[in-house]
Amino acid sequence: MSLCTYDRLKSVLFKVDPETAHTLAGIALKALPLCPPAYNIMIDRNFIDNKALHQNLWGCIFKNPVGLGAGFDKNGDYVKATPALGFGFTEIGTVTPRPQPGNPKPRLFRLVEDNSLQNAMGFNNKGSYYMIQRLKNLKFFDYPIGINIGKNKLTPEKEALNDYETLFKAFKDYGTYIVINISSPNTPGLRDLQNELFIKEVFKIGKSITNKPILLKIAPDMSKEEALELCRVAIESGASGIIATNTTIDYSLSPRAKSFGGISGALLKEKSRNLFEAIGKEFYDKTTLISVGGIDSVEEAYRRIRMGATLVQVYSLLIYEGPTLIHNINEGLLRLLKADGFDNISQAIGANWR
Repeated sequence: MSLCTYDRLKSVLFKVDPETAHTLAGIALKALPLCPPAYNIMIDRNFIDNKALHQNLWGCIFKNPVGLGAGFDKNGDYVKATPALGFGFTEIGTVTPRPQPGNPKPRLFRLVEDNSLQNAMGFNNKGSYYMIQRLKNLKFFDYPIGINIGKNKLTPEKEALNDYETLFKAFKDYGTYIVINISSPNTPGLRDLQNELFIKEVFKIGKSITNKPILLKIAPDMSKEEALELCRVAIESGASGIIATNTTIDYSLSPRAKSFGGISGALLKEKSRNLFEAIGKEFYDKTTLISVGGIDSVEEAYRRIRMGATLVQVYSLLIYEGPTLIHNINEGLLRLLKADGFDNISQAIGANWR
């Protein structure tokens, strides 16, 4: 899809409310693999497959380091279409044990002047059983998939571990990795689980159930010292990686922001980058780090990689820029790696600290 084509499509989608536009885009993505000629054309145009970008992580080949962040494909409906957008991997969810409608509408807002989104979705999804059926249909689809898991809204905080245990059991044989989401601002009390005791317990449970890599996703709205300590506890408890960061509740970032929900996109870039810099410096050589939040160019993606990111994720900026952004990031990474004398992206990870 060319930039001009996407600009025309965006002009249509931006005339309807954001959640309706998301639904319409989802219908198209779900249908895309059913039309092989169009599907193959999009893969040829958007997907960069070069060995300089290949990484073997957790026994799976990631052909490029740019992934689709959690929240876009909540139910695993669009996985087969993701490579056609250029992404080297995808993260589906957040999925909860039981289906839930999420928060009242409207709950998704465009901050157009800021190239950002604000959402108060509240883990709306069809539940773990539905997602498992979708994953079963991908039996012969060789592509890295992360599964982002969270507790149901009505589950009391003291019973949250039960929800995560249920999800570990449900997905113990699916996907490439599992992400513990306790950092969304849209489920009451969820961020209160970002404490050492809960992290130790949830990893203990997860590690006893599945051999899949388990990662922790953290929020940007904490001090660097707090974030480093939580990451340290997670790694010592068996985490195979850290994803930084989720959306922010810093509503001072824009006069157009609502007073609820989480902000993503360009407004999140500096906050996410600054926190990731501290995490990367401390842990780049100790675990797998995934950076997400405001990545809008190859320069920003490469900056995060040199800070310690093995992988990066994009979501909100995809809405504004389209799949050309993903293609341009991957193509640009090849150029920057060569300029720095690296034969493979793995050599650039954490280069700032070596």
